[in-house]
Amino acid sequence: MALRMVCSKTLNLKRIVSLNSVNQLPKQFQNVTASSIRWSSFRSSEPVGDLAQFPEVEVVRNPPEWKFVERLLAPRTVPKPTTKENYPSGWKPANPQPGLKYVVLRTKNHMLPVYLCRSYRGQRRITAIRYVEGDIWQLEAELRYLIEKQQNRPIITRVNEMNRKIELKGDHVAFVEKFLLEKGM
Repeated sequence: MALRMVCSKTLNLKRIVSLNSVNQLPKQFQNVTASSIRWSSFRSSEPVGDLAQFPEVEVVRNPPEWKFVERLLAPRTVPKPTTKENYPSGWKPANPQPGLKYVVLRTKNHMLPVYLCRSYRGQRRITAIRYVEGDIWQLEAELRYLIEKQQNRPIITRVNEMNRKIELKGDHVAFVEKFLLEKGM
């Protein structure tokens, strides 16, 4: 099927013929080889040829015009946010309480790494907390206790120490974010 599509598009053939009946093809197609057909690889591409046909290029390391280009480029890292008392969006910088055995690190965009993962067409909801450092089991026990107390039913949790990740069954993103912000993370 794929060979038929390639032959029909590249060579403008309506049907594929066997090797025995190559002589029945028009003269322009009798000498077609596999190397003359582009198989989407750089090895089968046409060679570049003489470099004299291309214009000369001068590489300039630090021209004065470069400052105008740098303004358009995105920064390599996310800059540190300016410190204010309150932010219009309600965002709070990380300031963990001393004496905690665990900490949840922020993402590179300075946001809390608490996510809602949906699967099975939205029927399964799992709250994921990433970048947990320290005593991950204590954080999981505290969250499980508080959520079970709030909902009056047990919840299922999963702790992955290697990935530094805690998963809670259900949609508890707002509760977990509020809990972490109270702890100063």
